[in-house]
Amino acid sequence: MNSDPNLDLEAQLLTWGRELDQAKHGKWMRRALEGLWRLSQADLERLDWKIIAGVIQDMEQGFRVFQPYRRVRKIALFGSARLSPQSPDYELARQFARCMGEQGFMVMTGAGGGIMQAGNEGAGAEHSFGLNIQLPFEQSSNAFISNSPRLIDFKYFFTRKLFFIRETDAVCAFPGGFGTQDEVFEALTLCQNGRCPPIPIVLIDHPGSTYWRAWDAYVREYFWRTDLISPHDVELYTLTDSVTVACETIRQFYRVYHSSRYVRDYLVLRLRQWLSDEVVTQLNREFQDIITTGKIEQRSAFPEELGDDTGDLPRLAFRFNQRDHGRLYQLIRRVNELAATDNDHPEQR
Repeated sequence: MNSDPNLDLEAQLLTWGRELDQAKHGKWMRRALEGLWRLSQADLERLDWKIIAGVIQDMEQGFRVFQPYRRVRKIALFGSARLSPQSPDYELARQFARCMGEQGFMVMTGAGGGIMQAGNEGAGAEHSFGLNIQLPFEQSSNAFISNSPRLIDFKYFFTRKLFFIRETDAVCAFPGGFGTQDEVFEALTLCQNGRCPPIPIVLIDHPGSTYWRAWDAYVREYFWRTDLISPHDVELYTLTDSVTVACETIRQFYRVYHSSRYVRDYLVLRLRQWLSDEVVTQLNREFQDIITTGKIEQRSAFPEELGDDTGDLPRLAFRFNQRDHGRLYQLIRRVNELAATDNDHPEQR
């Protein structure tokens, strides 16, 4: 739908209303407009409308910037803004971002200094996004992303987080403060609850550092041993002090596994290649505990999936218990281990 600058808002809304039924996603456009209309009838305060307008503006610019890169795999890189370029973590983050950029991934950072600057520097401006947040201190965009068309200035943390998680295919975190911990736990929570598709989460210390090791010990002592998380939830993340291991962990995650979605009551894992009958039999034997009824079946796309960009990919479909996501990560890794493939370019979604 196009806007006519010569029409006032009321006339434009009437024009859009007539066009909605023919629009590709008219059903959802109508729902969005109807929601705004209902809010306009409520007794909202000025601040409420400022929030609504700010959220829409954040989402508008986010969708516009990311739309051309929807099929390119990306990595969200988190870490402290306070670390200097002379710190070992900065250098490790720069090396990691360069490594992933060379493999065809793009890197998303918070656009600030420290680890964020290292990520944009390592990946280079052409392979970087900057998701800046408007703060009264500590957060201006770094020199490696400041003039990029892929720099976005968000008003709200929650809309910024939405795009970090929505657009990312992996999370890599270096040492940081409250913000870094918040971002890591947000990613873990969404993966644990199945509110985002499975993605690798890698936590990197420089050699000799105990930052993430101590964090992991805390999680195991106070979450895992006290049954506050599921037994396999620690499978959601990987700890390392090696750039090579970090890069390979992410690359291997997408070696055969491509993406996932739910169709009816099935979890569908899209794959880059067909598996042998022997491999499928072995997967059923090893992962029967996470299947509610039936078994893991290899098949082509469901009718509901035809027409999207993955329609020609083979699938594994099964009724997942939607609880043991750590075991689901183990299943994905097992698929990648058992399948024979020469694929070395996992960057395309």
